[in-house]
Amino acid sequence: MCGIVGLLIKKPAQRKELGRLLLPMFTCMADRGPDSAGLAVYGTPVAQGLRRFNLFVPDRQFNWKKLADRFRDQTGATVELTAVENHAVFVSDVAPGAMRAWLAECDPTPHLLSVGRSIDIYKDEGHPTEIAKRYGFAELSGSHSIAHTRMATESAVSPAHAHPFTAGEDFCLVHNGSLSNPYQLRRMLERRGMRFETDNDTEAACRFIEWRLAQGEPLNAALHTAFAELDGFYTLLIATGDSMTLVRDAFACKPAVVAETDEYVAIASEFRSLAHLPGVKSANIFEPLPEEIYSWQA
Repeated sequence: MCGIVGLLIKKPAQRKELGRLLLPMFTCMADRGPDSAGLAVYGTPVAQGLRRFNLFVPDRQFNWKKLADRFRDQTGATVELTAVENHAVFVSDVAPGAMRAWLAECDPTPHLLSVGRSIDIYKDEGHPTEIAKRYGFAELSGSHSIAHTRMATESAVSPAHAHPFTAGEDFCLVHNGSLSNPYQLRRMLERRGMRFETDNDTEAACRFIEWRLAQGEPLNAALHTAFAELDGFYTLLIATGDSMTLVRDAFACKPAVVAETDEYVAIASEFRSLAHLPGVKSANIFEPLPEEIYSWQA
């Protein structure tokens, strides 16, 4: 079943309220997905030449400082560490490929969740309410965020299988639905050198769309290609460093509702997730049409 939510704050002065407004949206969708959950948030980009590397380990007692010191000593790269429980962010001047190579060779324990100048990803196994408290979702600030609560139907329950899925830089996706051709997409992408980390159908959709972007297609063109190639039922909510985009399949059988005001754009699988938002009674509220692309700039 799964639940998706998204929130984009239009006015920079109000972006410190992102987490406070998003948290009730997120926990309201726990009934649709109680086994794992995750969130992507986009904040102020780091300086040119730097990237944010989000890492996850199963062990909450993991020594992140020791890893950061080892990384600095062995690579000579700069690194600024922020750690919360299972999660850490390395802000570094190292290239993404070099970071992946170093992790694979020196310590494969951490899982690289995301790379980019503005994205942070938090995802874990467990009830969404517990995950939100564990990682302090209420205190998050930023321009926009997308989140997901998962009820697993086609692959394992694990942090790796939780949404959002990421590919490339500052690109992520959450999905409610089921694809019937993920392995066909996967084989095609693997022949082109793309590596997969799970057997989740959402990862296939995420990597397919990002592959089209890497070929030079704008996001709208990549999504029109996806309409032709993704087989199944889906509502996809996509975030980049400067946008939030929503699409549904040709049958639009997976629920979604949008509420837009002068202050925000809010998206959820059910309206009850939006009911607490300020000014929602006078918002433009609508159900997205099938195979239409709805995009908002941050």
